[in-house]
Amino acid sequence: MAAFERHKAQRLARPDGSRRGGLDERAVPVVRLLNGRARFCTTSSCAGRIVLAQGSAADAGIQKQNCTWLLVTHETCDKGDVMTALEKATGDVVLKFEPFVLHVQCQELQDAQLLHSVAVDSGFRNSGITVGRGGKIMMAVRSTHCLEVPLCHKGKLMVSEEYIEFLINVANQKMEENIKRINRFYERLESALNAAVSANSSSSQKTGKNRSVYVHRRKRKTIQEQGVRTSPEDHNAESEPQDGADSSLDIFAEITIAD
Repeated sequence: MAAFERHKAQRLARPDGSRRGGLDERAVPVVRLLNGRARFCTTSSCAGRIVLAQGSAADAGIQKQNCTWLLVTHETCDKGDVMTALEKATGDVVLKFEPFVLHVQCQELQDAQLLHSVAVDSGFRNSGITVGRGGKIMMAVRSTHCLEVPLCHKGKLMVSEEYIEFLINVANQKMEENIKRINRFYERLESALNAAVSANSSSSQKTGKNRSVYVHRRKRKTIQEQGVRTSPEDHNAESEPQDGADSSLDIFAEITIAD
């Protein structure tokens, strides 16, 4: 627990290394919700975006480290903005829609499983859990409704404006669906975390109550057995605890209840 808390404090104290230099506005509620709980630490996020990314002809797939963004927005976009951005094209350009993504380090596997269940139920069906060699537990919230279509080659537009307009409509629909999933994820995550806290609290109270009753019944049973097995003349000798019998009984009771 202490090690995780120290790591979380160090992680959250680091400056934001993203191009934006801070959280996407739409991702803020989810990130704050998770970081407000001791068992979670977010490591990276993106609320979803529509991008015109440019690379050279040699950059197969427009590698991220070698690309230039001609246009990026975390909202829906219109044809005019895209066509204006394409006028700057000198290399290979693709239109991309990238959905919400969130990476979270979890204290225990059960925490990652709870987060995974909520993510999948909210529509992020490409989510997954990884456990590193050092026991580091990571949960990635991901979706599959991406879009990536080439538009230009060596600066030359390869498709019609009509097709670009069609692609923009598709990308905007995906963005709207993405927003719905984020909102759904936040609401269900908040409910799941509150339910988990309530369940743990009730379990702790029940465990304490059961332990008290269990120990009381065990002691009463021991006294009854001693009364049956001993005769009046040696009762005093048997009534003294032998080799810490009472202490052993209490320890056994604690172990039983803890399990």
